[in-house]
Amino acid sequence: MLRVFVLVAGLFLAPSARGAEDLTALLKTNCLACHDATSPSGQLNLSALPLHPTDPRNAEVWVRIHDRVQSGEMPPKDGDPITPSDRTALLRVINEAITTEEERQTKAQGRATRRRLNRIEFENTLRDLLDAPWLPIRSILPEDAVAHGYNKVGDALDVSHVQMARYLEAADRALNGVVVERPQSPEVPIRKYYAREQSSFARKMTFSQFNTAPERAAFPVMGYTAQPKVRDGTEPMSVGAADPVARELEGIGLVQGAYEPVEPKFDQFRAPASGRYKLRIMAHSAWVGPNGSNHNLKNPKAMSPKWFIPNLDDVSAGRRSEPVTIYAEMPPRQLRRLGAFDVQPEAGIHELEVDLLAGETIRPDASRFFRSRPGETRWQNPLAEADGQPGVVYRWLEVEGPIHEIWPPRGHQLLFGDLPIRLPPGSKKKSQSVEIVSTDHQADATRLLKQFVERAYRRPVPESEQLRFLPVIQQQLALGVSFREAMIAGYTAVLCSPEFTTCHSEPGPLDDFALASRLSYFLINSEPDAELRAVAKTGRLRDPQVLRQQTQRLLDDPRRDRFVTSFIDYWLDQRKILNNSPDAGLYGDYYLDDWLTDSALEETRLYFTEMLTGNLPVRNVIDSDFTFANERLAIHYGLPAMEGTTLRKVMLPPDSVRGGLLTQASILTVTANGTTTSPVVRGAWVMDRILGKTPPKPPPVPAVEPDLRGATTIREQLAKHRNQVSCNGCHAQIDPPGFALESFDIAGGFRTRYRALAEKETRVAGLARSGQPLQFKEALPVDASGQLATGESFQDITQFKKLLLADERQLARNLVGQFTVYSTGAPVRFSDRPAIESILNEAAANGYRTADLIHALVQSPLFLNK
Repeated sequence: MLRVFVLVAGLFLAPSARGAEDLTALLKTNCLACHDATSPSGQLNLSALPLHPTDPRNAEVWVRIHDRVQSGEMPPKDGDPITPSDRTALLRVINEAITTEEERQTKAQGRATRRRLNRIEFENTLRDLLDAPWLPIRSILPEDAVAHGYNKVGDALDVSHVQMARYLEAADRALNGVVVERPQSPEVPIRKYYAREQSSFARKMTFSQFNTAPERAAFPVMGYTAQPKVRDGTEPMSVGAADPVARELEGIGLVQGAYEPVEPKFDQFRAPASGRYKLRIMAHSAWVGPNGSNHNLKNPKAMSPKWFIPNLDDVSAGRRSEPVTIYAEMPPRQLRRLGAFDVQPEAGIHELEVDLLAGETIRPDASRFFRSRPGETRWQNPLAEADGQPGVVYRWLEVEGPIHEIWPPRGHQLLFGDLPIRLPPGSKKKSQSVEIVSTDHQADATRLLKQFVERAYRRPVPESEQLRFLPVIQQQLALGVSFREAMIAGYTAVLCSPEFTTCHSEPGPLDDFALASRLSYFLINSEPDAELRAVAKTGRLRDPQVLRQQTQRLLDDPRRDRFVTSFIDYWLDQRKILNNSPDAGLYGDYYLDDWLTDSALEETRLYFTEMLTGNLPVRNVIDSDFTFANERLAIHYGLPAMEGTTLRKVMLPPDSVRGGLLTQASILTVTANGTTTSPVVRGAWVMDRILGKTPPKPPPVPAVEPDLRGATTIREQLAKHRNQVSCNGCHAQIDPPGFALESFDIAGGFRTRYRALAEKETRVAGLARSGQPLQFKEALPVDASGQLATGESFQDITQFKKLLLADERQLARNLVGQFTVYSTGAPVRFSDRPAIESILNEAAANGYRTADLIHALVQSPLFLNK
């Protein structure tokens, strides 16, 4: 069949199969009847498709043909069957043709294209090289292209003139950022910033034009006691330095979270320089009494509006802890999350060690509290009770830093060694740019440049290459530029050279230094550290035992979190979680809920880290008896009550629908659009990211529009869509996983009915995160049942998980494939499949454990060769 087919197609091959006449007959009776030029089923015309593996698109089609024949999907069940011997012959010919071509390409150029560092890797590398973990490099560089799901694939990481210009800017900023600005080590100041003295706090407390409602006003307290006279302006805002004991007890409280225009911040503090700081915040929770009576807890609609208005002169100690998130803020409103803690009813100091950028200030946010939106004139606090509502009181912020372990810092020493530092002659400003004193420019420039290149490049460097950029420095000096600026120019050239910006290796086996780089950029997303470099220098890194030890060391290193974050940001699309905000009408209970978003992201990161460090079986991708949760997620998931913001490992109830990745809030959020859920989108995502079976691109047919009135379900709408012949084949594969996840809404909350927008009289009772009444009604019931293309049926997500767990090898095959793309910068090709199966064979006995899969991959030819 294949031989005649290939001759007709115009490409002469030498198939290894025997019996050309039988194959020809099989093609005519089982293939061309459906896949000819007249009426090509699935838009596949086999009569005009040569087997031409040098063409990537052609090879991709033939791989799909191979896989469908191998799986038994083709010929279809209602057609004439193909004999086992003919199937074997057909698969062998396709296999040999594609594998031969891919092996030829590998021999000529390697399976992975030489690639540049993506912007995350470039930032991490500069931070580690210059020992400056705060360097803001990523935002300077253009977004990286994504291919095969990742931003690490060489074919997609081109180098344009724009890229080079941004490299120059980033390198120059990084280098100048680590040069000291004073000769002597500065004293590390410890400064205290009292809440009463911050304009943002005081503005809220004195009812500015933006804040005339008590529901979101700030209020003064002394210790745990309200201060009505301070609030009404008859007493001064603060006792000030005249009474230091009382000053320590002064605080400002809030019953609302931070959101425009209620934006409390310690705005008298601005980080004087980028670097490491210790923040200490004195705060406590509070209870604010009500302003009204006739309260009816059982019927929220009957409550008097006064019940929600706080009496800001009736304040006492809190009744529970309150989670507080701390942000760095760069005007205007550029927020960066630094950490979180729980303030208790007893006033206490909470410390965070953080990296700050010059000019950033500190904003606290009571994570649990409601957020009113600008333009709305009426709010009701969802946390209010009959006798009051919770609040948080901030007393002061203490800042220590920037902190330097040594002086000059290591980054400066890398650039200028022990050369003297002095202020320009006649300068009286201690903070003015310093001069680097060199009495022999040629000798110092040569010595320093050689040292820098040896450290910056990730391989041994010949002396001629060490001094390649010395003319850049010499030219700058000849123009009268200072020694400092001339050296920065030379170092910038080094950091923009291909030897620094690319992962360089020749086709064939990786040498020890290239292997060290590949391992390091895999597991810590940065350059090899000192130990890995030292092992590479001995020439023993390719030794299996040594390589395994170094792999495990990096898996145990806290810097492994860079890998976890970057890997799942792309594998599981976690980076897209903020792309779609929850609809304020349909999902007001999620709108403005940063605490839920942050907790959901952290859950998935901690969960995958547990799989990695605990070497858990791959079945945990689908299901488990544990997850990581805090108070917010416990409420969201219906778990036993918890208190506090810190996520911890929790065992799930036996009847829980949670467990595994599929039912985590972050996954369900990134596979929805903020307004509706689509079984097609979620189903295709599960097929691609979890099962490793990427669906084909959809044909050009109209999309299914959501029905926000709730008159029809998405299943009913898809039923009409699937009746189209061009759609049904793919939807039979895609829709079932999506249907199984229909029990979860756009933020991963469990549901039995859909939501629809409603008039006031039919809305569900309750308050949104914004303090406004909810705007939706319960609509039609959810049906989470389905039938796989292979015939197995399920009624809900629990049964669906069991069906997926019937093939753990495919789950492991997908995860190894994801690791392979991420670590080597190249997709898994057809000819790579035997190596993948070898890895799976090695890990099968122990249940395909996660770290075992990584170890087996690192030891495989896929990883050890370019």
